[in-house]
Amino acid sequence: MTSPITHTPTTTPTTTPMTDAPATRPTGAPPELGLGIGWRTEIAGLLPELPGLRFCEVVAESLRHGAALPAPLARLREQGVTVVPHGTRLSLGGAEPLDPRRVHQFTSAAAALAAPLVSEHVAFVRAGGLEAGHLLPVPRSREALRALVRNVRALRTELDAPLALEPIAALFDWPDDELTEADFLTELLEQTDTWLLLDLANVHANAQNRGTDPVALLDRLPLERVAYVHVAGGAEHDGLYHDTHTAPTPEPVLVLLRELCARHPPPTVMLERDGNYPPADRLRTELDAIAGAAGMPRITRAAGRPMPVSELTIARGKRCGRARPAPAGRVREQSHTGRQAGHARRRTGRRRPGTGGVRRASGRRRGAVTAA
Repeated sequence: MTSPITHTPTTTPTTTPMTDAPATRPTGAPPELGLGIGWRTEIAGLLPELPGLRFCEVVAESLRHGAALPAPLARLREQGVTVVPHGTRLSLGGAEPLDPRRVHQFTSAAAALAAPLVSEHVAFVRAGGLEAGHLLPVPRSREALRALVRNVRALRTELDAPLALEPIAALFDWPDDELTEADFLTELLEQTDTWLLLDLANVHANAQNRGTDPVALLDRLPLERVAYVHVAGGAEHDGLYHDTHTAPTPEPVLVLLRELCARHPPPTVMLERDGNYPPADRLRTELDAIAGAAGMPRITRAAGRPMPVSELTIARGKRCGRARPAPAGRVREQSHTGRQAGHARRRTGRRRPGTGGVRRASGRRRGAVTAA
């Protein structure tokens, strides 16, 4: 029989109300590792060819408990690349206490990687013994917050590394929400002494589907608690934006990255890609665009190779000053679709009327309703 949300643990945590006290940073400062990418078997061969790569993330549940690390992942660690396990199945936002077997698998992955940081989602994936198969949003109520705090604190007692929590992309909000997203997350992070994994693709998706301003959310979040950032692409379907991780990072997400860096530059930024993998040269181009938006060194260039002065000036301006989105025409000219159109013109001798006529590749593809 499953426990209700009012289940009383052995030690009942108390809920601390929000105050106007100065912002504090959780224990265990996250490493500053620049730009990284999610490790997936489909692109594992590319990662060693990125000379500036210092960080990648692996889905914790993809690592078999007690088994050796996949050889490509082990080689990356031997080359000095930091690998962080990213959990997807702990169901921290569920009413039931955490499953000890899943907690053990998660902590074992962290130990095997000697990870300086671990991360999981602000979500639940099962209830009443049923698995949802997706990351589901947690009601932003006081009762749900107490259950979430209880589970996060229980997980932290089993970890040797700091924990970062990622708010998810969701297609709906619960009708009994009592707190704004920013207030809910701030209370959660403060009560559990955890860091924030800020997924800007999720911020973009939620703003699109809710009709809200994503930059206004950035201004309310505790950005000093950001451990690292996710960026990714998605697709629209039936009027809703799905965070599928199967398309290039769109310009609105890069704009959010610039806005974030103008306010509080994050220690690390990471590209997520979970399907419809592009050729290596296109993935390198996307990584360079993300590095430019974040004002970080390119990981596609050798560490000893200096960044051109013009590029360095632009990067410093984006990282230290308020970001300005590039003109729409220029963005389209630099897009992959725009380059394809240029190649087609050279082959056919035809020219499309105006840069604005070049359509960005939509990457339409059915995906999960929520994404890690």
